[in-house]
Amino acid sequence: MPDPINWQATAFNQSTDSSNQIHSDEIARAYGFRGGLVPGVTVSSYLIHPAVEAWGADWLSRGSASIVVRKPLYDGFKFEVELTEVTAKSYRATLTDQEGTQCAVGHIQLKDALPAPPKKRGDAMLTEAMGRGEDIPAATREEMDRLKVKGMFALPARWNVEDTTHNKMVTYLKDVSAMPAIHSFDGKGYANAAFMLGLTNWVLAGNAYMNPWIHLQTDSQFYAIVKNDANLIVECNITDLYEKKGHEFVDLKVDVYQDDSMVMSANLRAIYRLRGI
Repeated sequence: MPDPINWQATAFNQSTDSSNQIHSDEIARAYGFRGGLVPGVTVSSYLIHPAVEAWGADWLSRGSASIVVRKPLYDGFKFEVELTEVTAKSYRATLTDQEGTQCAVGHIQLKDALPAPPKKRGDAMLTEAMGRGEDIPAATREEMDRLKVKGMFALPARWNVEDTTHNKMVTYLKDVSAMPAIHSFDGKGYANAAFMLGLTNWVLAGNAYMNPWIHLQTDSQFYAIVKNDANLIVECNITDLYEKKGHEFVDLKVDVYQDDSMVMSANLRAIYRLRGI
């Protein structure tokens, strides 16, 4: 297999109409940003992209990634992902935008042996109404404490590369032809990192109403390729809640299954409530 290499592209905000309005220009600017934020899972996929290009299916079935989004990346900004400490099975990556801002860093690895996967609990499922954002309690500290103790609903999800209406994460680049062949619409169509890591966001948002909120960090381990038309179940539980500089943070453990088989396990860190304007 070839070694991963640096790459450049143009940032793409697929989520301008998201229920999380930090991705919209109006709300993001109200909180002091220059415009809508490119989703953290999209930024993360840019750091993972060199691994997919170099390692292909091996990465999708046993890769791991620890990624921290440090600064906003904006739609239409050119960026470069620079790799250091490159080996046949790992690298460190830094994403720098066209203005020289280091927006994200990551450590990407191809594991020889997979860690033992968590067992599926069989949690109760989110209802259709909750999946549409209805009847979800607001993400107050009291509600998040309750969810930590009582547990959370699981999210049903489906990967379908043709469903661009309901799934904005079928691509992480505006120019679909620049995607790795293994993710392309006219190729394998295997699920990409933006979609898979996006599941950590969607299961949290299905259990507590947050607007706006910010994805900060994921530590993920992939266990299996997710092929087209796969039906998935996403289970989660809150592992920590804390306040820092007026922001309210959540740490979330997320496990994704196809039937009873693990396909990804991840830890998400997010700001679920930003300090007031």
